[in-house]
Amino acid sequence: MPAFRQVGEKQLPNPVLCMAWSPKRDLIALASTTGELLLHRLASFHRVWSLAPSEHIGKEITSLAWRPDGKILAFSLGDTKQVVLCSVEKAEILHVFHTQKPVSCMHWMEVTEECSALGSFYQSEDESKLFLPKLASLPKSYSTTSKLFSEEKSDEIMNLLGEVRLNILVLGGDAGQVELYAYGMYKIATLAGVSGSCRTLSLASDLKSLAVITEVKSAEDHAEICFVQLDTGLLSDCLPELTRMARKFTHISTLLQYLHLSLTCMCEAWEEILMQMDLRLTKFVQEKNTSTQVQDEFLELLLWGQSSPELQALLMNQLTVKGLKKLGQTIESSYSSIQKLVISHLQSGSEALLYHLSEVKGMSLWKKKFEPLGLDSAAIEGAITAVGSFSLKTSELLQVIDKSMKNFKAFFRWLYVAMLRMCDEHVPPELNKMTQKDIAFVADFLSEHFSKNEQLFDRKGKYFNVERVGQYLKDEDEDLVSPPSTKGNQWLKFLQDSAHLKESPLLFPSFPQKSLHFVKRMMENVIELCLQKPAQVIGKSVKQSAFLPLYSAPQRSENAPRLFELPSLWNDKKAKMHYVVFCMPHIFPHQLYLLRKASDPNRHIPNCVTSLDLSHHLDASDGESAEPRPRSVYGCLDARFYSDEMLTVVLQGTEDENSRSVLAQVSLSSTLKCEIEFNWTPNMRLDQQSSSIPCQGLVLGNQWRELEGMKAQFVAVNGIREVACVLSENLRHLRVFEMDTEDEDDEPQNDSAEQDTLDATMTSQGDESAEAGNDEAGKTEEHLELEETSEL
Repeated sequence: MPAFRQVGEKQLPNPVLCMAWSPKRDLIALASTTGELLLHRLASFHRVWSLAPSEHIGKEITSLAWRPDGKILAFSLGDTKQVVLCSVEKAEILHVFHTQKPVSCMHWMEVTEECSALGSFYQSEDESKLFLPKLASLPKSYSTTSKLFSEEKSDEIMNLLGEVRLNILVLGGDAGQVELYAYGMYKIATLAGVSGSCRTLSLASDLKSLAVITEVKSAEDHAEICFVQLDTGLLSDCLPELTRMARKFTHISTLLQYLHLSLTCMCEAWEEILMQMDLRLTKFVQEKNTSTQVQDEFLELLLWGQSSPELQALLMNQLTVKGLKKLGQTIESSYSSIQKLVISHLQSGSEALLYHLSEVKGMSLWKKKFEPLGLDSAAIEGAITAVGSFSLKTSELLQVIDKSMKNFKAFFRWLYVAMLRMCDEHVPPELNKMTQKDIAFVADFLSEHFSKNEQLFDRKGKYFNVERVGQYLKDEDEDLVSPPSTKGNQWLKFLQDSAHLKESPLLFPSFPQKSLHFVKRMMENVIELCLQKPAQVIGKSVKQSAFLPLYSAPQRSENAPRLFELPSLWNDKKAKMHYVVFCMPHIFPHQLYLLRKASDPNRHIPNCVTSLDLSHHLDASDGESAEPRPRSVYGCLDARFYSDEMLTVVLQGTEDENSRSVLAQVSLSSTLKCEIEFNWTPNMRLDQQSSSIPCQGLVLGNQWRELEGMKAQFVAVNGIREVACVLSENLRHLRVFEMDTEDEDDEPQNDSAEQDTLDATMTSQGDESAEAGNDEAGKTEEHLELEETSEL
């Protein structure tokens, strides 16, 4: 019986660029050359969901990374220079941020260090819930074609923070840029000066260093693969303060996105009002023969009670009494939606922003703790002022909406009565009375909402506009067309007469001439500047502690994606070590090398480099034959860390009579205990002194399996879930294995109830595809087992 149990096999229509196992579940994410993102489950390898490429997001996926809790999947796009955070449960895009240059590799890690200060912070993290109301869910989109906003998505956005424990998304680029994002959202460091382009990277779990594999081009255009270690001691030394600051700023980033989506919903409600009225008025304007304005037609009806034949035909034939009531209800509902969004979303969101920024200001005043991280109290004070101005503008908009709704209700009530009289129908006594104030409301409505020139198409409404409200929602720099009147405002008069209060920093500026969009954009820019300074300060504190040139890079295959190529990085959390596994096929094609470096740059490791000889005797102990096979020589195609002391490798015979592919588990326990010290000669590449590297023999035992009928090339593994996925040379053929067959009946113990619930949700979503694929997968597995039996 071969080692490792095959549980799935798949032929994909498009080549795979990158693949990554979920750290918590039996799920694997695949990115294809077409830009499609696929999520597959281990069982029968059926597809859970797929995310198609789009012009807005991008089509060139360059790397993948899972959040440590397995609930968020991050992927980078080279064509649009964006990083996207996607919900694993529903394949929804939750957050998108831009980078200055394309991202080539990512690593998402979780901090495992513990201290008493962090313990108290974890317990008090939810204090904001005691003082702030829960933010309301966003309403469903008004547009039937848009699926961007939904109640479920707004809840997901507020849950983007995840667990309180700090996790950091590390991005590396072709230009050598490295960026660190706390909780995958807030940039806490921008690192410059890394030589070459980043191939892969790994941040130590104790935050003491960052390991980067780079490809450096020489003057002769020869590429060298180098190991770079960056000292990130400031992150480690200030871990409690960093966690508090990052948590607060991530709250702030999430709230800014919440306000943005709320304002977008308001704009949709505003456009709904324009569309409903324009649908009724367009045909009337096109068919009327008179030169009078729409506004004049309604004014004549208001003053004299007489209407033109065209207006009467519009009201009685196209609009009708019943249609008028329905139209009035629709527009009133849209007005109410805008009003509710201002109260329950914009005002609540700005209050939460003020709360969190005030707490950050308190942190910045504790200079001994937070000044090294770059918190600037003056910049935070400016952000608080900008949020206060936004809050004032929302209150101003509420007053304008309230007045517009009064005019709107008076207009539709008057028009309803006029249409009843045209039909010679009974007018209810409570509607028949119209005061002078009501007439003024109707006149105001006509003057504000009907264009003076029906041929102007520069507004979103051709013949009807909600300028009084709509001017606040326009994303323009121009001043308001009709700003609110401040005549008789005693508070403003008091401020203007007071020389001391006029310039007081305690009062928020109101910007009476600007729109809500303008003030929101100004607030976002000020907060963005406030958030950027810590990233710059922390980035400058990071210094290079080691630069080790490994070997001259061979000519890359055009078919092989760079993400699959060695070297491979691993961080041993217990031993606090960085491991690098790599090959030098152009010099010693039958050896696999292991480089070890302590995560603490000041800690010395004596036997830092060892190698494994891949010449191995694969015996026939699994069969009936007593004759052993001859000693074979293998080359390593790919190697990934399965655990701290285990490698999963794909080997291929290098001889003509033995070109088979083998999947194997290689124990590193003896290699890690090697006592022969390697003395690295300075200013020389490792491949130039490889003859003095201590070498260990390869011991596989029965931990290997021949991959028949497959030209295997790459492998992705998850030691926690004990699974591996092998990818063929053509990047289309996949096989999935359970690596620990002895424990296959045991359920993993590291799943929480919350994760089980999510698994059940995704299972229900993929039931149909699973049922269709189960029979086929079962037949495939039976066929493969029959083949293996016949060979034995």
